[in-house]
Amino acid sequence: MSANRSHKQRAVAIVAEIIMFMVVAPFSLVATASALDQWLQLPRFTCGPVNLVVGLLFVVPGWLFAMWFAQAQFALGEGIPVFATQKLIVQGPYAHCRNPMVLGTDLFYTGISIWMGSLSAIGLTILFATLLAVYHKVIEEKELEARFGSKYLEYKRRTPFLIPRL
Repeated sequence: MSANRSHKQRAVAIVAEIIMFMVVAPFSLVATASALDQWLQLPRFTCGPVNLVVGLLFVVPGWLFAMWFAQAQFALGEGIPVFATQKLIVQGPYAHCRNPMVLGTDLFYTGISIWMGSLSAIGLTILFATLLAVYHKVIEEKELEARFGSKYLEYKRRTPFLIPRL
C-alpha cells in the first residue's frame, strides 16, 4: 500500500489531474482529430446547433461524474488516481460502477467529439476508452484484489464494471 499523503499533496495532485484530463487532453483531442480529419480528408458531421446540444448532453454529465469521482477518491478513499486509495470506496459514484473515472472521461470526450463533428475524434475517443478499460480490467483490478482481498471481490461481484445499472 502506498504511503499516506498529506491533504496538501493530494489537493495539488488532484488539481493537476483535473487540468490534464479536462483541459490538456481535450485540447489534444481537438488538435489531433482536426489534423487527422484534414490529412485523411474526412468530412465533418455537422447539424448546426444539434452538435452542440448533443455534445453537451455527454460533456456535462461526464464532467459531473468525473468531478464526483475525484471528490469521492479524495474524501472517502484518502487518495487520488496517482496516489493509491487507503480504503476501498464503495459509496458515491463507486456504488454505481467500479470505474467512475473511466465512465466520466469517456462521456466527456465523446461529447467533445460529437460537438466537433469529427470522425477522427470519435475514433480516438473509442481507442482511448478501450485502452483505459483494458488497463483497468487487466492491471488495476488485479492490484485491487491483492490489496483489498475478499472485500473487493464481493464489491466486484455486485457492482458493474463501467455501465451503471439504472
